[in-house]
Amino acid sequence: MHTRRIGDVEVSAIGLGAMPMSIEGRPDEARSLATVHAALDAGVTLIDTADAYHLHADEVGHNETLVAKALASHGRGADVLVATKGGHLRPGDGSWTLDGSPRHLKEACEASLRRLGVEAIGLYQFHRPDPRVPYADSVGAVRELLDEGKILAAGISNADPGRIRLANEILGGRLVSVQNQFSPAFRSSEPELRLCDELGIAFLPWSPLGGISRAGGLGSVHAPFARIAERHGVSPQRVCLAWMLAKSPVVVPIPGASRPETIRDSAAAAELVLTAEELAELDAV
Repeated sequence: MHTRRIGDVEVSAIGLGAMPMSIEGRPDEARSLATVHAALDAGVTLIDTADAYHLHADEVGHNETLVAKALASHGRGADVLVATKGGHLRPGDGSWTLDGSPRHLKEACEASLRRLGVEAIGLYQFHRPDPRVPYADSVGAVRELLDEGKILAAGISNADPGRIRLANEILGGRLVSVQNQFSPAFRSSEPELRLCDELGIAFLPWSPLGGISRAGGLGSVHAPFARIAERHGVSPQRVCLAWMLAKSPVVVPIPGASRPETIRDSAAAAELVLTAEELAELDAV
């Protein structure tokens, strides 16, 4: 597995997005544990989670607890950087709400520490801006957690270029990651990707495979990925992730998975080399 960097930490070029194992349509625990173990066996050393990845109101942190259990039961679990997030909530009725208040973020971090069973969280990210709370106040709380040693690295998610620059300033140049939606069908985060490349901040695309089915390329956006996949004898998903990796050395995709075979296929994207002509074809879609 090729590696990249998030701050001072070397991680696998492809991470695992653990959200599908805890929200709607989630599998049973045995399959989830097998999925995480398959990721580790494939060389994945970055797992993305959040306290809001759950279904019911009484199971906040379901995904964090699941990830912790999977890591504790695998020999390579200690080698993984766990990235979790706070500031998003699920009341249990299927909706998503926000609380970016400093008090909530600090309480959420303490709860995440307990669920993950660690003394300090490897990477803690402010999940999503709360329009009721000044962004500087939310990021300021993350800075305090960093200064207190509750977290080892700080990131933000769902942020525009202005917020990226502001967060990095508030954190004293210690912003290490930006996690935004980015996929073949959702490319509006390209300005943020370019800024992260300029600043040397890791860019973690969430939902990087959005819309690509294994049948492959039914829509105009995805058709070129399917054609190139057929040429290489691989899945369109693998081509998609290889295309993202080629965009910048700061890109570390975190494709979601809830089956062992899915994350194995995604992890293999780190080995797929696309030609300049193929990359240009995909960029032009």
